[in-house]
Amino acid sequence: MSVETSPENRAQQSLGTAAARNLATTTKSVPQMQEITSRWLLKMLPWVQVQGGTYRVNRRLSYAVGDGKITFVQTGERVAVIPAELGELPALRGFEDEAVLGELAARCVQREFAAGEVLASAGGAVDAVYLLAHGRVELIGAGPYGGEAVLGVLADGAHLGEQALVSEAARWESTARAATAATVLVLSRADVLNLAERATGLGEHLAGFALVPDQRTNKYGEAAIDLAAGHVGEAVIPHTYVDYEGAPREYELSVAQTVLKVHSRVADLYNQPMNQTEQQLRLTVEALRERQEDELVNNREFGLLANCDYSQRLQPHDGVPSPDDMDELLSRRRGSKLFLAHPKAIAAFGRECNKRGLVPESVDFEGHRLPAWRGVPIFPCGKIPLSAERTTSIICMRTGEDEQGVIGLRQSGIPDEIEPSLSVRFMGIDEQAIISYLVTAYYSAAILVPDALGVLENVEVSRWR
Repeated sequence: MSVETSPENRAQQSLGTAAARNLATTTKSVPQMQEITSRWLLKMLPWVQVQGGTYRVNRRLSYAVGDGKITFVQTGERVAVIPAELGELPALRGFEDEAVLGELAARCVQREFAAGEVLASAGGAVDAVYLLAHGRVELIGAGPYGGEAVLGVLADGAHLGEQALVSEAARWESTARAATAATVLVLSRADVLNLAERATGLGEHLAGFALVPDQRTNKYGEAAIDLAAGHVGEAVIPHTYVDYEGAPREYELSVAQTVLKVHSRVADLYNQPMNQTEQQLRLTVEALRERQEDELVNNREFGLLANCDYSQRLQPHDGVPSPDDMDELLSRRRGSKLFLAHPKAIAAFGRECNKRGLVPESVDFEGHRLPAWRGVPIFPCGKIPLSAERTTSIICMRTGEDEQGVIGLRQSGIPDEIEPSLSVRFMGIDEQAIISYLVTAYYSAAILVPDALGVLENVEVSRWR
């Protein structure tokens, strides 16, 4: 009678795999890093060599008005405008009396408008300034064939009716209607005039603004150049010159730095088959480049989102990124080179195309198949913020110095450079035998003319129907 031996009681007949690994040379990968992305923006920007660390953008003289966004503060359900932000209104540009601006801000009355409710009707008297704290407002006019036409869309931070500050005869040129629920602060003309009678300087400032003659400009706001064309005989030919901005903007190179530390024992003993110092440095450089792209998108001083001209900021007509919105974004500039969008925004645009039975074309770029619209490739960029409300932005730009577009700035040839404008400097060994390296990257970006860059803001990415 045979006796079965359980697997647990059998004697081991060969070397186990756990022990064998102690004598084997494993096949291993280099250290992996999930943070690494495609970084299309760094690849697509034309990089300009900047000597002296500063790049000056000289432009033809433009007459700027206060057409920027207004910032608000929210406490529960109450919303208030920051007093200094009232300087974004054209008539208050340059007025610096903080006490008076504070009183003007206190006189703003908060109102809530439901979707479809009219804020102001075309032809009516402009008797108040409307500051849009939250929501979307459509400007409605008469279409060429009798119907309604949407002339524009305003969103958070916009304002309308600023003529009320300086003109009693001003009339609304279009109807302002809430497209969504909207929170608006209303500053009436009566309140402004009442304060101007008591506050020193406000009345004079507003009167002086009303008396300033309109500057002769082209449609871009640049100082006009007098020319004569199509004349016959001995007509008097106008004299002219091209005026430049007196204080052109200068972009200083920004810096991203870190100190990489490697113990000398690790560098000496544990460098086969892979050099530990090289791998540490490789991952550090990758992280630095990721930070560089993030700064180029989001930095308040030179980032693309913050420095886009307000006239080039668009709002989607229905919240989602539709083909119509992308066409509008393209129409604002010549020679658009690329779109830059969050991957979820690209997916949302694809859904809108599917609803309409459209198939976006694709283009081949360095072996990658990328979606495109009207032949302009759409590059994914996860650095573009995605808000808690699931909204984001889509960037469209023209690039290159020769095209008066967007350019990247860097300075090559710096000491201990391992990549253009990126250096690794040996800092020494401390008393704990730790080797230190200073890793530095210099960079910035410049928008040569305002229409080189456009942004489609507040794009919804979570709507599926």
